[in-house]
Amino acid sequence: MKTLTIVPSSYIYTFTWEPNEEGLCALERRALFGVDSQSGIVESSYEIDPSRSPFIKERLGVICEGGSIEELIEEVKKLDSFDGFKIVFVQNPDEERVGFKKLRHIEKSVGLHFKGEADLVNPSVWFGIMNIGERWILGEYAKNEAVWLHHQRKPHSYSTALGTRVARAVVNIAAPKTDGVKLIDPCCGIGTVIVEALSMGIDIVGSDRNPLILSGVRENIAHFGLEGEVTLKDIREVTGHYDAAIIDLPYNLCSVITVEEQLEMLQSARRFADKVVIVTVEDVDPVIHEAGFTITDRCEVTKANFVRQVIVCE
Repeated sequence: MKTLTIVPSSYIYTFTWEPNEEGLCALERRALFGVDSQSGIVESSYEIDPSRSPFIKERLGVICEGGSIEELIEEVKKLDSFDGFKIVFVQNPDEERVGFKKLRHIEKSVGLHFKGEADLVNPSVWFGIMNIGERWILGEYAKNEAVWLHHQRKPHSYSTALGTRVARAVVNIAAPKTDGVKLIDPCCGIGTVIVEALSMGIDIVGSDRNPLILSGVRENIAHFGLEGEVTLKDIREVTGHYDAAIIDLPYNLCSVITVEEQLEMLQSARRFADKVVIVTVEDVDPVIHEAGFTITDRCEVTKANFVRQVIVCE
């Protein structure tokens, strides 16, 4: 059996989002790819695991293309032999959906010109076919495994905690590139952000000043087979240096804080982090500026009867 060794010329990502998370999807996309667009497609030289994002549906690593399906087939004929392959048609989210019979015909037409044996039951190599305007593209195919959905079933949770989708996107906004990056969640609550970051292989530590929740945070982390450092510590006691901090500002009746306390928190973050991603249900722009930060990007996420703001500060 031969594995795919061709280096893709680029990567095409398809996106899907709920209406209340359109702004968050756009913010994450700007952070990951530097693209500000309403399109459901992004083409980039940057390769990331599609499962990193709650909004990326599929990824194609482009290996050949043509101006028509016939031209694409001619390019496919030039490829080396691959045993155990399967071909799937990838719907273009910006265009009308292709019907089942037509897409199956396209898959079969292209597959017949592959060298090697197909395996429709247990393929070792997946290929995707996609039409973008006048381009017909074939690429190595990877789909999103929706890891964050599994994290919803953690042993401990709060009704006011971030949802796993939002938490995962916020981590990506804080750390678009993950190599050598160190994050901190200094008000980690029940650990939703910590779990999402650790599951992506990101170096993150957590802390909280509430001693009653730390055992629950550690149990949540261990429940998914992850390992992470979580300590009892007030944000004002944090030392060291971090590339980015994620701060979900307290807002419920049990943990309401004053404007002065908000300022202390953000001034502390200014000391130990180069970048801060703030999640809040209040207007904290004046506090952010007073703490010495500049707001570089932002979005809103609606949930039930309230609106969360996600604010990127440097």
